[in-house]
Amino acid sequence: MAFDFGIPSPILIALGGLLIVMLVARRIPILGRLVSLAFWIVAIGSLVLLTMERERLDPWLARVAAKLNLESQEVAGSETRIRMSPDGHFYVRAQMGGTTRRLLVDSGATITALSPRTAELAGVEPRTSPFPVVLRTANGNVQAQTGQLAEMRFGNVVARDLTVVVSPAFGDVDVLGMNFLSRLKSWRVEGRTLILTPHHPQAKAA
Repeated sequence: MAFDFGIPSPILIALGGLLIVMLVARRIPILGRLVSLAFWIVAIGSLVLLTMERERLDPWLARVAAKLNLESQEVAGSETRIRMSPDGHFYVRAQMGGTTRRLLVDSGATITALSPRTAELAGVEPRTSPFPVVLRTANGNVQAQTGQLAEMRFGNVVARDLTVVVSPAFGDVDVLGMNFLSRLKSWRVEGRTLILTPHHPQAKAA
């Protein structure tokens, strides 16, 4: 079975060229060491680039994960199942407006929280108010503005007109809070799997 991950042709050509050079370098020790050093420099640079360009590359990475069956969330019957991340937390990859974002599931958070960047991409307009909401976090009190998210969709779960809070203090972290979880028919953790059951299961999100 052939996999088409949509990798640009220049990248494939570069990888092919690197493979040829590595094969030749095995016969010339000093060239081999130089190639090895260059490989690690490129690898570290690529890692930094992937981190910086994560938002743009997320859709491509999601397609690769889906084809390799590495997705952390799946629909099983009427349930959406989320596998625990290596860091011990649960994350969902949700569609919001015209963007797909990764959110940390936090039952200790009263309300769903979005970074300003995510709110902008999701079409959320924070309400300007002289009296912002003050949230208590592990790092102290944080001021935030409220807004309404038209729709969030992942797995077989859909939530509409969801109240969220937006603040630069959240950094790049987006949090799925109890005001979302409480809308579900049920949610529970079994071993290393978070199981979400909606009242009205929807077609699986693309």
